[in-house]
Amino acid sequence: MAGVYIAYPFCSQKCTFCNFASGVFSPDSRRRYEEALLNELRARSWTSPPDTLYFGGGTPSLMPRDFLRAVMEAMPSAHLGEATLECAPGTVTPEAAEFWVASGLDRISLGVQSFSIPELRLTGRRHTPEIVAREISVLRSAGILNLNIDLIAGLPGQTVDSWRASLDWIERLSPPHVSVYIFEVDEDSRLGREVVNGGRRYGAATLPGEDLTAELYEIAVDCLASAGLARYEISNFARPGFESRHNLKYWQLEPYFGFGLDAHSFDGLRRWSNPDTLDAYFALPPIEQAAADRAEERFFVGLRLMRGIEPSAAEWSRFAEPIGKWLDAGMLERDGSLLRLSRHGVLLSNEIFQDFIHA
Repeated sequence: MAGVYIAYPFCSQKCTFCNFASGVFSPDSRRRYEEALLNELRARSWTSPPDTLYFGGGTPSLMPRDFLRAVMEAMPSAHLGEATLECAPGTVTPEAAEFWVASGLDRISLGVQSFSIPELRLTGRRHTPEIVAREISVLRSAGILNLNIDLIAGLPGQTVDSWRASLDWIERLSPPHVSVYIFEVDEDSRLGREVVNGGRRYGAATLPGEDLTAELYEIAVDCLASAGLARYEISNFARPGFESRHNLKYWQLEPYFGFGLDAHSFDGLRRWSNPDTLDAYFALPPIEQAAADRAEERFFVGLRLMRGIEPSAAEWSRFAEPIGKWLDAGMLERDGSLLRLSRHGVLLSNEIFQDFIHA
């Protein structure tokens, strides 16, 4: 069965670190977008019902209730085994949580990013640790026990002490899933542009260096393991049985279909994506599809999983050069027929994956 991703790109404010196709738009743009997305969903021919659903953003927890209800009615939803909604802290209420449950949602991902007030304010976030704790209690009271908390390593002003304090909150709140992302400097975010241009806004001058950021990530790996959260993918940690079923589809090359702004799709053979600006999305030009090289993608997608992959004889031969290079460097390790990233290799994963493209 396939997964479904639905993009809701609207936010109450744009975070400084965000490089997604999202932001603050007019009410009219939001109404036009909701209508266009529903039309896209209703035009889809479903050969089989999806079994996972993921609302990403933006801030999907800001979706009007009638729109969420219409989305659920526009697609087959009877066979969903997991339905995730991304939430920004400060948007969860008892009434909203009860409505989400009644609508079929059973997993919430909270974009906390940090529990340090100074770090949060530099990103533009307005919540506090106490708000997060209160809203997690609200979600659990509504029956939503499958919870994820997002954290970012490498935010401006972040130190080992402040990072350990954030991880202490994770231990206190005891979510069954945590995602730890490393901040990457690029010009698609305001903070990234400021760093590239040598500016000081948004705390750019206090951004941790690469060595410190790597140390923060390694600290998280150890602390989360001690809390019973095993790393099953480079950025994702979970208790047994709480791994994200939807996101596993990406890494296991299973089909998924994206709807909305900048949403990507993969049917097992081809990849395609929607436009990444509202005007282009409203125009809905023909979508170009590209054939997927499954052998190539198994390495730079599948190797993200800590269990690794089991290459075929043909793949061992085709990718012998990059495999040998990174095995010799200690960045990959072999366990019988399995190939996986080593602990040190995880930190160089992007560089390693590049060697498998067009090899």
